[in-house]
Amino acid sequence: MKRKQAALLSAALLGALPFAALGQQAVLQPAAAPQAATTATTAAAPPAQSPSRNAAPNAANPAAAKQAEFERNLRAQVLLDRAHFSPGEIDGAYGSNMRNALSSFQAARQLPVTGKLDEATWNALNADNTPTLLTYTLVEADVAGPFRPVPEDMMAKASLPALGYASAAEGLGEKFHASPALIERLNPGKSLSRVGEQIVVPNVVGKNPLPKAARVVVRDEAKILQLYDAEGRLLAQYPASTGSEHDPLPIGTWKIEGVHPNPTYHYNPKLFWDAEPGDKKAKIAPGPNNPVGVAWIDLSKPHYGIHGTPVPGHVGKTESHGCIRLTNWSAAEVANLVGAGTEVVLQN
Repeated sequence: MKRKQAALLSAALLGALPFAALGQQAVLQPAAAPQAATTATTAAAPPAQSPSRNAAPNAANPAAAKQAEFERNLRAQVLLDRAHFSPGEIDGAYGSNMRNALSSFQAARQLPVTGKLDEATWNALNADNTPTLLTYTLVEADVAGPFRPVPEDMMAKASLPALGYASAAEGLGEKFHASPALIERLNPGKSLSRVGEQIVVPNVVGKNPLPKAARVVVRDEAKILQLYDAEGRLLAQYPASTGSEHDPLPIGTWKIEGVHPNPTYHYNPKLFWDAEPGDKKAKIAPGPNNPVGVAWIDLSKPHYGIHGTPVPGHVGKTESHGCIRLTNWSAAEVANLVGAGTEVVLQN
């Protein structure tokens, strides 16, 4: 019975993202090499060279240097994701989420912890020689929609029959852990609304599976959520938004009460200090743009949980209302690796 429930949860979460097509109709293959040095976007893996080797040729060509940095960051983000040290939304830019992922990857590999993409870290990441990008063929589920703008107002959200994606690029971004802007940058001139169109995407599929987690640790200052096994080994790390001055993270040890895929969101304005005047209790339909995304992991602390978000680019960089907010793909993965009774430690 537990195995059947896990399979149903996985199917529901993956269907919401929507990953189901990857195993059936979709065509995935390593992307072709770029046709020109200025085309970032169809490259497979950039060569594993040190910064010093790249610096001299690019110094006289700022555009080439910027392009090389983008490709290097893009590859590092893909490899971090594949190693289960999530940089959050893959965008080819170095930021706080990538720095935190690099720091923990370095600590796990017993490298100097700098949070930077230094030569030793670059070489360690490239022990995985998987191509950076894949060619993906769009299927009906990617383009069918319906796509509609998602209103900010909670009462307006409550009037919608579903909280789906605003665009095909947004859905593809979540499927491949990337910003919609990156998907579009990687595919100039391509139509993201045509079945059969071949595009290139970050190669985040086919990762090594993780075992069930015995403990979840959320670190408020670092803005990360970590999963550990029963022996205390770190399994995975994800960026997280972890509270605010008005709604601080409830420090302490709690338990997971249950895991709920594709939840209906029950909005109660009395629980929010910043609720709009006139807001009333409301039910908001399921979907990836639901306020808690594709999964709600209920904690023993009333009204608190671990959940997804409709704005993955904000995770780890903006405040929350006290809950632990992950990207939708991270929330889906965590939901499959925990269960009722799993310990959750919330730390400063």
